[in-house]
Amino acid sequence: MNATQLPQAVRDGIVRGLTIVGLAGIALIHLLDTSGCIAIAGSLPHAGPRRVTSRAVLALLTVVLATVSSAAVASRQATAPDVLVRLRSDAAGQSSAVLTEAGGTLVAEELDLWKLPARTAARTLRTLEASGRVAFSERETTYAASVSSVDVSDPLVPQEWWRSAIGVDGLTSPGPGVPVSLVDSGVDLDHPEFAGRPNLITLNRQEPQPFGGVHGTSVASVVGAQENGVGIVGVYPDAVIRSWDAATGLGTELTSSAIVDGILASSQRGRSVINLSLGGRDPDAAIKAAVNLAVARGSLVVAASGNDGEEGSPLNYPAAFPHVLTVAATQQDGSVAPFSSASRFVDLAAPGAQIPVATLDPETGTPTWALEDGTSFAAPLVSGAAAWIWTLRPSLDAGQVAQILRTSATDIGAPGRDAASGFGLLNVPAALSLPAPVKDQSESNDDVDDVTPGRQGYHGTPAFTRRAKTSNRASGRVDAAEDPRDVYRVWLPKGKKIRARLSADAGIALKLIRSTAPSVARSVSRPYRLATSATTSTRATLAYRNVAAARFVLLVVTPATAKTTTYTLSVSTR
Repeated sequence: MNATQLPQAVRDGIVRGLTIVGLAGIALIHLLDTSGCIAIAGSLPHAGPRRVTSRAVLALLTVVLATVSSAAVASRQATAPDVLVRLRSDAAGQSSAVLTEAGGTLVAEELDLWKLPARTAARTLRTLEASGRVAFSERETTYAASVSSVDVSDPLVPQEWWRSAIGVDGLTSPGPGVPVSLVDSGVDLDHPEFAGRPNLITLNRQEPQPFGGVHGTSVASVVGAQENGVGIVGVYPDAVIRSWDAATGLGTELTSSAIVDGILASSQRGRSVINLSLGGRDPDAAIKAAVNLAVARGSLVVAASGNDGEEGSPLNYPAAFPHVLTVAATQQDGSVAPFSSASRFVDLAAPGAQIPVATLDPETGTPTWALEDGTSFAAPLVSGAAAWIWTLRPSLDAGQVAQILRTSATDIGAPGRDAASGFGLLNVPAALSLPAPVKDQSESNDDVDDVTPGRQGYHGTPAFTRRAKTSNRASGRVDAAEDPRDVYRVWLPKGKKIRARLSADAGIALKLIRSTAPSVARSVSRPYRLATSATTSTRATLAYRNVAAARFVLLVVTPATAKTTTYTLSVSTR
């Protein structure tokens, strides 16, 4: 469908919108779902008063489709969303028949995650919850992609100001290596930047019909548009790009279940950098579970911080989840862009204003190029750089790559780590040469479920000590925002004393907790606490004698400061 095939009322709305842009410009356009959820962390146009191009039509069209077509909006609002249900791991087998009978479909077997139709959800959930079989339930969230920009001339490499900003001018990127997995709206495989491109792998069917695939195509071009004589060149031109199309309808709406599927499909295929240029203001439990599993499988998850910097910077998810490398956006003068969302979860910044990208003309579907603003386009610069570094330094793990990107960044704005830019601006040459940091093993190990067999969220993390190995030593890293605690499962024989020692480069604390504790994410109640280290300095010790039966207990390491803290833990039992 092109613009001339739209209903007359919609085309009239576009014309009126064009007039508004010509007079005043559009600062920000988001196509929101009916719940008011924030759109994909995408695009703020620089739509000037002198010229409005066909690319601006799409931005206006999203507004028209969301406002002029009131009947369609009313219909969507009247339709209750489906419900996502995660079963407790010990209840999955006995519950599948109940869910299937209620019209449910299995979304992700690894997570025991199901989708229930709205018409049967309430009744079915009452039955399952009454028998304690539900880990969590939440309504299906729809994330919406909005794309808007201004046409520019071709080729666009001279306009890629970001190349010098992050230090890649004069550098030679490697050949194909660690993949970048895009969970987005799909890629237009016929675009000149991607037609016949080697190492572009589709993980599912891509549907870039005239509005579908626009956002995903743009994000992919920032990562890996090749040197082919047309358009632009991405940060890692020969990157292996894997694309999961999580879009529905016209390609502008992404459901949380489709995003979960994309994250899991990416992580199932081995380690990669998973780029999530999307987000919402509500923490989505299903997406968090998928992110945690991807991290446990060895992937690095990168997310856009969001585009609400001028609206108070409400938290944006998955960017605000632990173990996600969160990226803010800068502009050409080196400062953080006003639209870029700030929070304590921001890790670093990358260029995200006036970024040349590959895209499609919304009227004709013709491949073209455009300038885009948004953290959606800062994130793939970091994802591409991460894959570049990881390819050249394959012995690193995902956590080490993330830490290198943080600590090698060029400090901007307020001295030191700050909410707007994190550790600073992406610096590829510095990241390539920075010594490898300490490995943070067994992530994610933030809570009881992550390290306890049979508990929801357990990913196979082995016990730190056990009957045959009563002492162990390891290094790790905690951070109040990114990795708030490390939990170790240790064996405690009857009548024996456990001794734990920590040495760290910043304040740190150590606790011994019963393995039956429901969680250590918040304050642990007294019945579950066994022992606590006497101090929270750079050295902490703990000792406890077990007079009860032999059992597993939990050692919990937490930072006592806002800094990233590297530590060494030693445990012995005598």
